[in-house]
Amino acid sequence: MPWHYFPVKQYTRGERIRLALEELGPIFIKFGQTLSTRRDLLPNDIGDELAKLQDSCPAFDSAEAKRMIEQSLGDSTERLFKQFDQKPLASASIAQVHTAITHDGDAVVVKVVRPNIDQTIKRDIALMYALARLVSKHPISEKVRPLEKIVAEFEAIILNELNMLNEANNASQLRQNFQNSNLLYVPKVHWDLCSENILTTERIYGTPVGNIAQLKADNVDLKRLAEEGVIIFFTQVFKHNFFHADMHPGNIFIGADGNYIGVDFGIMGTLTETDKDFLADIFLAFFNQDYHGVASAYIESGWASASTDVAAFEKAIGRICEPMFEKSLGEISFGQVLMDLMAEAKNFDITVQPQLLLLDKTLLNIEGLGRQLYPQLDLWATAKPFLEDLVKEKYSMKNTFEKLKEQAPQLLKDIPELPALAISALKKLDKMKDLSSLYAQQTDSIVKQLKDNANKQTSAIFAGALIILSGVLATNALWLASSISAVVGLVFWIKSR
Repeated sequence: MPWHYFPVKQYTRGERIRLALEELGPIFIKFGQTLSTRRDLLPNDIGDELAKLQDSCPAFDSAEAKRMIEQSLGDSTERLFKQFDQKPLASASIAQVHTAITHDGDAVVVKVVRPNIDQTIKRDIALMYALARLVSKHPISEKVRPLEKIVAEFEAIILNELNMLNEANNASQLRQNFQNSNLLYVPKVHWDLCSENILTTERIYGTPVGNIAQLKADNVDLKRLAEEGVIIFFTQVFKHNFFHADMHPGNIFIGADGNYIGVDFGIMGTLTETDKDFLADIFLAFFNQDYHGVASAYIESGWASASTDVAAFEKAIGRICEPMFEKSLGEISFGQVLMDLMAEAKNFDITVQPQLLLLDKTLLNIEGLGRQLYPQLDLWATAKPFLEDLVKEKYSMKNTFEKLKEQAPQLLKDIPELPALAISALKKLDKMKDLSSLYAQQTDSIVKQLKDNANKQTSAIFAGALIILSGVLATNALWLASSISAVVGLVFWIKSR
């Protein structure tokens, strides 16, 4: 029975919005799911309710599925497959899935785009734009602007998902990234049975990761599973720079060997170097309770407007973060930290990057899944090596040289600022040592390494600056200053080795 037949008071505002989207149909359901990832734009109660939306709908006729396959692949299903199951395995808003067996004997799943779904999408998105323009005239829209931009983002996402070749490419890339690892198994793509409307991949068999009872019955080590889930996520983000951005329990299975299997690669995320630098700085500052550093990370990334009150933003960050440190380090939620900071940034007219929102949504999923598997999961202990590597990479001698090369022309103008920049670099190194001491009992060797390398890295920074500066000065015929800079730089270089 439609939800509006019941008294409105029985439902919260979030429930009313969710139920309305469910009545409007599958494309609006998918829009609600996408909107639930924009926690910077929504109150938590509405965001939590939209996250409950399930992308499922009645199956379409299997005869229509066969027609789509034959039209797209240019042959009959009998010639394409040894066996094709006309009963769908699953059905969602954009496509439905059938099982089959190839003539080589491989078990596969065939994902078929819904007939005429492109017309449905165009119609529904046109309605969304109209609603966005209507709502934007209401004063309350100030809290969720820009509405039309949100619809445009959703349009780009769903049109990308509509092309099965995009998902095939994503799956192949992720499979290649983990080909020498037992952490995550990604099904093989059968490219000869793919098109814009058809995706054929290896069929996998496993236990849904949310079926804890079955995993226990199979004697799967849940602590190991929880920790490896976090490792898989951080490996994708910080080593591969290409991550599965829809890692909810419905897309994750556990194979007979006890390892992870991923499916559904329609939504993937990547980070720019600026994004990775931001994450390195923000976590480093947060764990040192350096709220000025957290605020500076946003400002230095270029996402703040001229009207942003940095001092007030810093105080707001302190109000958010201080209560978190009443918990033990292992109990702090990385995802919640990022979400709260991004929500606060919005209040200070700071633009939050969509790819970081996608990252945060995925991180929250991974944290929730990890603690469902093993409530005592210490996310910090598992993630710490990745964050330390990220910070050390950012402030490494190699990166310092590369950035100095890029900025060499500007260096001449900024010579008076070099002492301040050097002091800033030293402070960063000190914070790295402070960060390690937060978990000293687990990282004695890392602390020692940081102490051993601190002077070397500091010397390298000076060496790089002076050597490159000497080259710049030489090109400007300032030979004496150039020679002095080069000699001093070489001295620091030798000391740093």
